[in-house]
Amino acid sequence: MTLYGEKSPPADDRPTVQVTAVTWPDDGPGPVTVPTGEPEGGRSRPRRVRMLLAAGVTGGVLAAVAGAGAWAYAGDVPRGTTVLGTELGGRSRTDADRELRAELDRRAAALAAPLRVTVGERTAEIKPTDVGLAVDVAATVAAAAETDAHPVSRLVGSRTVDPVVTVDVDRLDAALRKVLGDQARPMTMPAITYQGTTPKVVQPKPGLAFDPQRSADAVRAGWLAGAPVTVPLVESQPVTTAEELDRLVAELAKPAVAAPVTVRTDKGSVKIPPAAIAKSLRFNADKAGKLTPAVDVKRLRSALGDDLDAIEVPPKDATMTISGGRPKVTDGRPGQQLDTATLGRDLLAVLPKSDGREVTGELKPTPPELTAEKLAGLGIKERVSTFTTRFTGGMASSRSQNIATIAKEVDGTVVLPGKTFSLNGHTGERAYAQGYRDAPVILDGKLVPGVGGGTSQFTTTLFNATYYAGLEDVEHKPHSYWFDRYPAVIESTIFWPNLDFKFRNNTQYGLLIDTSYTSSTITVSIWSTKIYDSVKTEYGPRRNVTTPKLIHLEPGPTCIPSNGINGFTQDAFRVIKKGGVVVKREKFTWRYDAEPRYVCGPKPS
Repeated sequence: MTLYGEKSPPADDRPTVQVTAVTWPDDGPGPVTVPTGEPEGGRSRPRRVRMLLAAGVTGGVLAAVAGAGAWAYAGDVPRGTTVLGTELGGRSRTDADRELRAELDRRAAALAAPLRVTVGERTAEIKPTDVGLAVDVAATVAAAAETDAHPVSRLVGSRTVDPVVTVDVDRLDAALRKVLGDQARPMTMPAITYQGTTPKVVQPKPGLAFDPQRSADAVRAGWLAGAPVTVPLVESQPVTTAEELDRLVAELAKPAVAAPVTVRTDKGSVKIPPAAIAKSLRFNADKAGKLTPAVDVKRLRSALGDDLDAIEVPPKDATMTISGGRPKVTDGRPGQQLDTATLGRDLLAVLPKSDGREVTGELKPTPPELTAEKLAGLGIKERVSTFTTRFTGGMASSRSQNIATIAKEVDGTVVLPGKTFSLNGHTGERAYAQGYRDAPVILDGKLVPGVGGGTSQFTTTLFNATYYAGLEDVEHKPHSYWFDRYPAVIESTIFWPNLDFKFRNNTQYGLLIDTSYTSSTITVSIWSTKIYDSVKTEYGPRRNVTTPKLIHLEPGPTCIPSNGINGFTQDAFRVIKKGGVVVKREKFTWRYDAEPRYVCGPKPS
């Protein structure tokens, strides 16, 4: 070993040494140059020398590790990562995206090939594009880039990342259902209903179908592997078993209707008879087939009818009338009604009991649905449209009285913005109890006496008033025959309960239906805020005209003769203008049959 220096160093300095072999932390064998002036074998290497040596070796190791780490962490995707057999490791996301797309292009023909799918005992082929099968490249690269691996794992490890495959579950479900066909068997949901006051039971039965999620997973895997797919069929059982259903019948459904229940309030009491209980006690099944009993308080109130008048005071809505050519608001009043939330809960609790069948009802203040303030703010300020039709016979006629009766029922009705008005829903059944009389109606193509005859004339008048107000037509049906007292096509009949007239208030304002009548006319006006310049009707020519046949009928009180009316087809166009331009043009078309000429009597010999 050679030492370099021009002169001896200071006494407390140590000379530079050259090491040929080092072992630490304990001294080991090997030639080491010992500082001058130190006795051989007398002292270990100086501490500073050992620290310098350690630092030098450690620095070298760290430099090596740092270099390896830089190599391992190069790019966004960890080294050793493959997708579909393609090495993406060490690449940026952009490069990995490009490489994966290139691999998918190489596999394009295989991935586009029809997929053989077996569902139950049937097999079919499904095109991948028809069900939205695709590799989400961006999501796959993101999954490949995600790792919490140890640096050493990144340096020497390897891993395979499955592609992220998308599929349109709804389209796949529809395709698989076609293959499944009638092999599917829906669950028979358990049910408890009443026939009168007798419980009727539907026993639960298992269903057979495929699970959408499991099916999608199987199809994704099979598509990538290019292998046939078997979609497993799953038998599903309703949550409520036959034993639980029988228990519900024995412990609730039967005892519930065994005796009445008394509702006691501060204003008196009301008995709920078994028939009303049967109409309101519902056993609702969810999608899993779990039955849950509940009292439908709306049905209960309907079943009790006027019996609740003994303890309740119904709220009264504010009303609007036309007085002196202007709308006038009359305030309503609050009422007192049973608290339906607590009533349903408490009633359900006592229905299984054989005694103590009483509940306490709480009467709560009930505000009117329509207050004077709300009504005044609906923008009902001017007459938007009006329509009048004429009738004969005077008010002594049963038909005329029916027209007046329905007009009075509808007069003053307010329809809120966005709401739909149903004439049948508003009046209910038009029967003798409601003041209606027998008058001619069309039944099976013939005029015969029927309760409520003539109400179609009011319906036509109301329809035209809403039509010329520009309101949305929801449901109407013209008569089978055309009567010249009505405008062709733009008219409507009504018949309980099958034929209805409905319109929707498709404006931002409320509207008022105002009716009036004389001994020969019926008028309906719509009051609101006018939003259109004009609403007019343009008619097309009548076509396909047919002439009436002569038919002889059995004479008697039910035979009503007629002169016959031609049949024809015609178009009517509702033209709506706003701001001087046409904003809507709606086509209405109807085909009228030729009304036969009915003669009450036999054919001449």
